[in-house]
Amino acid sequence: MSSVSVAGPASSTHTLTLDQGTLDVTVHVDGEQGQPFLLLHGGGGPQTVSSFAGLLAGQRPARVVTPVHPGFDGTTRPDWLTEVGVLAEAYRRLLDELGLRDVAIVGNSIGGWIAAELAALGSDRISSVVLVNAVGIDVPGHPVADTFGLDPVELSRLSFHDPSKFRFDPAALSPAQRAVMAANRAALRVYAGPYAMADPHLPGRLAKIACPALVAWGASDQVVDAEYGRAYAAAIPGAVFRLLQGTGHLPQVETPELFLPVLWDFTAAHAGRR
Repeated sequence: MSSVSVAGPASSTHTLTLDQGTLDVTVHVDGEQGQPFLLLHGGGGPQTVSSFAGLLAGQRPARVVTPVHPGFDGTTRPDWLTEVGVLAEAYRRLLDELGLRDVAIVGNSIGGWIAAELAALGSDRISSVVLVNAVGIDVPGHPVADTFGLDPVELSRLSFHDPSKFRFDPAALSPAQRAVMAANRAALRVYAGPYAMADPHLPGRLAKIACPALVAWGASDQVVDAEYGRAYAAAIPGAVFRLLQGTGHLPQVETPELFLPVLWDFTAAHAGRR
């Protein structure tokens, strides 16, 4: 494994060796010391967590490591990388590559699914896991919304407690920005798998999670509702469920000031136990 600098001290690319082949993973780092976090973004791409990473590192003694899922944000995804579980294994090896210990794993949406798979794989480098409006399981009567057919306005309506604060004009995007968005959606479709954001075998793996787990959920989420979140927490031994009022599918975007202390209090309580 090797690493080379690509965009200054806060960004690097790491070449990881897996059974399937080698994988380049771009990593952004906020903060120089303190509690290490591995922050895993959702289908909207790294920009859905980048501001929160800076906020967390700025307001708490934290070093926040944010990988870009291959295929997102202009990065390359090899043809053999099609499963969330394989990506989770890559991130377990990334923790080894970076020499991180006592790591709090945090993931939102499909990033939460990846975080859950990583916690299920297990590592003595992980101190806790926080799943934020995660997807990945099938809950009868509470399906994951099919977001692929929605335009940005419709998706915003499902995602936010107050969509009016997050309006944007798709027509104002540059051709390069549109290309990145299209590539992000294409990568998300691949990782979502044949069961549309769910793996029927995931609950069995969730039962193997041994580290402390928090399932945090925006109460206004219409992509995956609160009952889905409660079912997620029930599948993980000893998991704590926390409902966050006045926020939706992306608490770290919509209400970071609400989410940050919830995240910090839980992860700090379990830091240093590994």
